[in-house]
Amino acid sequence: MKLVLRFLMVVSGTALIVIGAQSCSTSVPSKTTVVVVHGAWGGGWAFREVDSILTSNGYSVYRPTLTGLGERVHLAGPDVNLSTHIEDVSNMILFEELHDIVLLGHSYGGMVVTGVADRVPDRIRHLIYLDAFLPEHNESVMELADDAAWIEQMTRGDLVVPLWVNPGQPPPKDEPHPLHSFTESMVLKNQAARDIPGTYILTVEKGVDASSDDFAKYAERARMRGWKVLQLEADHNPQWNAVKPFSEMLMGIVKTSVQ
Repeated sequence: MKLVLRFLMVVSGTALIVIGAQSCSTSVPSKTTVVVVHGAWGGGWAFREVDSILTSNGYSVYRPTLTGLGERVHLAGPDVNLSTHIEDVSNMILFEELHDIVLLGHSYGGMVVTGVADRVPDRIRHLIYLDAFLPEHNESVMELADDAAWIEQMTRGDLVVPLWVNPGQPPPKDEPHPLHSFTESMVLKNQAARDIPGTYILTVEKGVDASSDDFAKYAERARMRGWKVLQLEADHNPQWNAVKPFSEMLMGIVKTSVQ
């Protein structure tokens, strides 16, 4: 299925992006903070090129890696779950003293940013979901995936092993993903998070009907919330295969959100 193929292509690049504005005195703040957090199997390394473009345009960029993945693979363990990843990003926002931010999640990252928004809604100006899961209360990745059987086929104990990674492949590379981040259901308690405005970016490959896209249903959820839905001609990994148009679209959303 397309979802399976897209996950196999994307997982190292699934991501979150948090964008913060310190001042709104101009159309584009002089100091805007962008935090990029990957999703399943990946690491912050996957968004280096986007980081470079945003940095050259005056943004301050963070790319934290979720527990048990990327350079933090040595922290993998059976207790790592969705809540752990939500705490990773929430604590980064708190300890870095970030305010007035725009928070973006890519693919699995949509699960994480949803939880972060529920934890620290007062720190967030705008939400962006990039071809991402947009969960409601009590939903998990395993429940939302059109076909979770392929995840089960890759599961080895408490880890979902990326079979596309060659033995001995040097880093940066995809790493086994904590299974419990897929099976744990989202817990949402803070109604204030529902009031945060958002934008959904649906990536659609050339020649493909957008309505048949695996993430189209989440774009529709966003539309039902009154959010703007944008379409980007790209595969599930615009941070690699459509870097410039994706970065320009992202900066355009940020500029609008701080005006």
